[in-house]
Amino acid sequence: MSWETVIGLEVHVQLATASKLFSGAPNTFGAEPNRTASAVELGLPGVLPVLNAEAVRMAVRFGLAVEAEIAERTVFARKNYFYPDLPKGYQISQLDAPIVGRGRLQIVLPDGTTKTVGITRAHLEEDAGKSLHEDYHGMTGIDLNRAGTPLLEIVSEPDLRSAAEAGAYLREIHTLVRWLGISDGNMNEGSLRCDANVSIRPAGSGTLGTRTEIKNVNSFRFLEKAIEFEIARQIELVERGGTVVQETRLYDADRDETRPMRGKEHAEDYRYFPDPDLLPVEVEPATVAALRAELPELPRERRSRFVEALGLPEQDARLLASDRDTADYFEAVAARAGDARLAANWVLGELAAFLNREDLAIADAPLRAETLGDLLLRIRDETISTKIAKTVFEVLVTEGGEPDAVIDARGLRQLSDSGELERLVEEVIAANPAQVEQYRAGKGKVLGFFVGQLMKATGGRANPQQVNTLLREKLDGG
Repeated sequence: MSWETVIGLEVHVQLATASKLFSGAPNTFGAEPNRTASAVELGLPGVLPVLNAEAVRMAVRFGLAVEAEIAERTVFARKNYFYPDLPKGYQISQLDAPIVGRGRLQIVLPDGTTKTVGITRAHLEEDAGKSLHEDYHGMTGIDLNRAGTPLLEIVSEPDLRSAAEAGAYLREIHTLVRWLGISDGNMNEGSLRCDANVSIRPAGSGTLGTRTEIKNVNSFRFLEKAIEFEIARQIELVERGGTVVQETRLYDADRDETRPMRGKEHAEDYRYFPDPDLLPVEVEPATVAALRAELPELPRERRSRFVEALGLPEQDARLLASDRDTADYFEAVAARAGDARLAANWVLGELAAFLNREDLAIADAPLRAETLGDLLLRIRDETISTKIAKTVFEVLVTEGGEPDAVIDARGLRQLSDSGELERLVEEVIAANPAQVEQYRAGKGKVLGFFVGQLMKATGGRANPQQVNTLLREKLDGG
């Protein structure tokens, strides 16, 4: 039988507010255990939550970016469950009136095509603490520093049909929340986590199959591998006559498999009810209008402009617009150099290789965009060759300075004097009669030998175009 996969994702994004969702405790990562948990997160008697207005504004910004409905009135509810990392015995979340309603997000698939994925809702909630198992020899440690951190849970429609599509969707969400400045999206630190709801059904069927939920996947690669395993597991199970059970599963990256965690809960299991300590929140139209006006050019818009206005290939545009800092840096380089394609080649080539080698973000690059633009200008006006430019680049990123100063101090200006080059060409030809005969006998590749000899004689400073032209004239005119 032919099967169709149906996937929906729930993405949990930690918002980059200064303080937590319902208290003034610092919203930071990396503190010693239980140092940033206030009385509110600990659930001590008599404390009351106070909503962080900036978290609401961040949620609205996200909603506007995905063309979603923004609730004029939103309500917080208590989601009741008992677990050691939740001292209150309930989580403050949203159920019936989320801050963000239906929206949509366009994703770019691996083959370059696009797909629009529906977003069901995005709601605010507080994060729970963290259970630590590794270092306690049969016991569990509880770190409540994360408790109360503001989360935006983004729920997609079941529109995804493969692990690759799910990976593309999660990458687009990651790009967008970083682009908007509402989260650092650091998956290693848990700033962005994902639950995947996976089911199968006969191809062509309009009925959804029983789904399983894979919890807390924290990398793009693991998400795709977990979904691929789960699809194969469900198909094998059903084809053997078994039945898929609605349950929550965990992905074990070491074994590359999903394993049962617990039965899947339903909304009624959590006994949701409006939180009596929090008033409904009214989002004024003027606030929404102001936040809409502040939205930056979004990733999809920047990609389109890079292709249509700057003439970049689709792949280059996608890579450059995958991160706002990279896109801004590239545009500054291109503006200075006056050549978008050349700028893209260097930002995605030499600069990206250096940053990867040094494990640096582009925001921490030791080379200003304007300085790289000046270096590219020296290629365009033939002051230096591309090969020499790479040498200058290494000096600039390791020692600093300005391109012209480095070029002059090291005597790297390209040799373009036609008289001098002609003399050198004649000397090289005269010194290599055997290669001359080979060239004139039809072995055109020997031209590369002569170019190499000229470059060696000039320390790589000869203008390559002039060298090729002069060599052909002399050799062909023999």
